[in-house]
Amino acid sequence: MTEPRTNPKVDEFLQKANKWQDEYVELRRIVLACELSEDFKWMHPCYTFENKNVVIIHGFKEYCALLFPKGALLRDDDGILVQQTDNVQAARQIRFTNVSEIIAMETVLKAYIGEAIAVERAGLTVDFKPTTEFAVPEELQHRFDEVPALKTAFESLTPGRQRAYILYFSQPKQSKTRVARIEKYTEQILSGKGLNDK
Repeated sequence: MTEPRTNPKVDEFLQKANKWQDEYVELRRIVLACELSEDFKWMHPCYTFENKNVVIIHGFKEYCALLFPKGALLRDDDGILVQQTDNVQAARQIRFTNVSEIIAMETVLKAYIGEAIAVERAGLTVDFKPTTEFAVPEELQHRFDEVPALKTAFESLTPGRQRAYILYFSQPKQSKTRVARIEKYTEQILSGKGLNDK
């Protein structure tokens, strides 16, 4: 068994954690026992197998979690995987509110991590719902008609980036708010950037 590789950025993250620090330490210990490489991505500890993301440690207000980017492909024999929202297609979480829950579930967690590694070994991928199945808000369609370059730029974005914009633009109940969001992000789309790209 090889010595698990740790990342100093995760050490720093753990030292600075105001909430869930003990839980993070315990989750890290369990994940590293599964011989994954430790990285730091999206401001969180991320564990990889052959450079593929297997599991991420996340903290939220009400709970901390192990997030599996391809959790939808796991069997979930114990019925513990949570889909954050209806729009999340691939990722699933296992949530915790204290250290004792994590310790009690160690064997189960290792089994889920092992299955997630097997998913990567097998090269399995999640079948995403095509972007065409998401309704383009009327206000965005009007903007496409006014600025054909915007439609071209939007269509050249990755499907995930297109979905993120469609969902974000569709959220507000009022049309004027939807229009304001589209206006705000027009330049970003024209630059070929996603919703959260800097």
